[in-house]
Amino acid sequence: MRILAQAALAVAATVSVSAAALAAPTISRLTPPSRPTTGFGSTGAVIARFLPDQRFDLQATVSPDAGTTITAVRFFVDNVLVSEVTATTGANTSLVTTGLTAGLPTGTAVASFRAYVNNTPGVHVLRAVAVQSDSTTTIREGVFEIVNASAPLGRRARNTVIFIGDGMGIAHRTAARIMQNGVSQGKANAPLAMDTFPGVALIGTASLNSIVTDSSPGAACYSTGNKSNNNQHGVFPDDTPNNFDNPRMELMGEYMFRKFGKVNGIVTTSDIFDATPGSFGSHTSNRGAGSGIIDQYLDEQADRGLRVLLGGGRRWFLPAGTEFASGNGYNLLGSSRTTALDYTLPTDIQNGWGVPAGALDPNRDAISEFQAKGFTYATTATTLASATGDRLLGLFHTGNMNIALDKLAKRRNATVGNIGGKNPNTNAFVVDEYGFPNQPMLDEMTTKALETLNRNPQGFTLMVEAASIDKQAHNMDSERWMMDTIEFDKAIKVAQDFATRNPDTLVIITADHECAGVNIIGASTVSNEELLLRARETDAGTKVARLRDTVTGLYEGAGFPQYSIATDGYPASTDPNRKMLIGYAANADRSEDWLTNPMPLRDGQAILTTSVSGVFDYDDAPLSNYPANPSARDNGSANAGNQLGYFVTGQVAGPAAGNTSAAHTASDIPLSAFGRGASLFFGYMDNTDVYFRVMQAMIGGAR
Repeated sequence: MRILAQAALAVAATVSVSAAALAAPTISRLTPPSRPTTGFGSTGAVIARFLPDQRFDLQATVSPDAGTTITAVRFFVDNVLVSEVTATTGANTSLVTTGLTAGLPTGTAVASFRAYVNNTPGVHVLRAVAVQSDSTTTIREGVFEIVNASAPLGRRARNTVIFIGDGMGIAHRTAARIMQNGVSQGKANAPLAMDTFPGVALIGTASLNSIVTDSSPGAACYSTGNKSNNNQHGVFPDDTPNNFDNPRMELMGEYMFRKFGKVNGIVTTSDIFDATPGSFGSHTSNRGAGSGIIDQYLDEQADRGLRVLLGGGRRWFLPAGTEFASGNGYNLLGSSRTTALDYTLPTDIQNGWGVPAGALDPNRDAISEFQAKGFTYATTATTLASATGDRLLGLFHTGNMNIALDKLAKRRNATVGNIGGKNPNTNAFVVDEYGFPNQPMLDEMTTKALETLNRNPQGFTLMVEAASIDKQAHNMDSERWMMDTIEFDKAIKVAQDFATRNPDTLVIITADHECAGVNIIGASTVSNEELLLRARETDAGTKVARLRDTVTGLYEGAGFPQYSIATDGYPASTDPNRKMLIGYAANADRSEDWLTNPMPLRDGQAILTTSVSGVFDYDDAPLSNYPANPSARDNGSANAGNQLGYFVTGQVAGPAAGNTSAAHTASDIPLSAFGRGASLFFGYMDNTDVYFRVMQAMIGGAR
């Protein structure tokens, strides 16, 4: 079948060249994307792949000759007419000539055919034939593949849990293992839970338009099996500025619910609208369009199998202007809903995908509407633990949830000298100053999600994200991302135990990309007490010698750092004597003293005000003395705890270019697999391959 398809494509290429020589219209974009053909016998790469009956949109952007218009676009698959799109065909088609991206030629039209499906495995030739008003035509073709995932290889996986350690590369995992379990005489004292998974692979992470992905396409490859542009998920790129009209592809949760009745869940420590959770529950070309992403969860996904939604991000669920008391003398600005980040969908998407139109409704109370659909609502670790039912919404913060280190500090009633988590200027816990003192840990969220989803007889898919491995690696806050990686591993152990009890469960551990170029460079050669004394010295001229040249133990000088473990299962202190030292290859400017930062960087999503001023900014809020960026941390100022690190010049663009954080890298990332279908994951894999291997385990079966 592949040979026949290649032959057909070669013929199509010849026709296209001939037609293009005679025709003025130009088809500048054909969706799904594929590498252009270059001549007879050349097929290029098959970029877009789908499952049988997985829905996706066909689209072409066409520019006419001067003085003419585009009157029709015909879509053919394997020489069979699929649809002729005109300005009047309507239904699940559209021919749009207004509101397009600036700079396109006059008269450009975008033709769409929504929710196409194909059930025949193999490579298929997609051809668009554009007709302009003088009857001149032009042709462009590409290819897509329908992947057979139903080969009978064994028992089917009833459930799949995909864990995404956002930004987690190999070094992040290694550092967490050293901190949690230690090394003696060259051997790890114990593995992490994720280290015990038998399936192991290396994943390439490039997006559709860059070798360095962001989290949207980096996660969407696992939920769709396809590449997207950076900043986009659940869609292919197009030629309109509209955030929500791009060509869609069906998400894993949507497909598995429609075809097999499996429900799905999304769990994250980030704001719930963020790129990774959004990739499993929305379709948008703008990962920042929070109002619309949350509305898609409610209007589309809640009726298509979404049963668990846990994380931060309450600000997108509350009516615009909502405030509520944080319990520390300040009020939280509870809502970020705006019309600019919302949507009304064009009729062809409504008709093709069977979804509501949406509305520009900044005053929407999405929490109440979720509850009306039968969702139990939890706001704290306490209410989460007691939640019952088969639908669960948990929103534990207005923005991103706080970091494991800071949550643990409150639970332990810890001091600054222990693991950080306190503001040295006020002696208040970080989570108190953020206004959410009782947030759950990720393993607690995972436990409740599995309990809730497992009530469905047909099974489920669940995505669990440890978001702040990435966020704190961006901040080059080493101890915070290491503690979040340990928290992540404890959630993984919950799922591993579940899969052991329920053997038809597949558990995948991976990442969307690597963040910051993390590496373990060695260990401190001095005691924590001595390191603290040196960090507090005020002579900036001696800092390089005192904090770098005579502190960084390399090779045998690193020895084996040892961290003691507290009764809660986490390191008792992140600043032991001869602690592990972390370096960054994709670093921004920073000040470094090697010590645990008592406070995280200021999180711009947590905006507070006093009832006196009514000003929604940092001026009169507790977060006003939190460091704004890595360069402002450990620079001797009061808001860094009166410590003075040495300055490290970044290798990525700095403040002059508007950047203050470390960057993602193009490094491959590790994948580990456990349970039904783990044997399908091995060697080097493209990130989109993961989707099809998961689907093989769930549809066709695996050992």
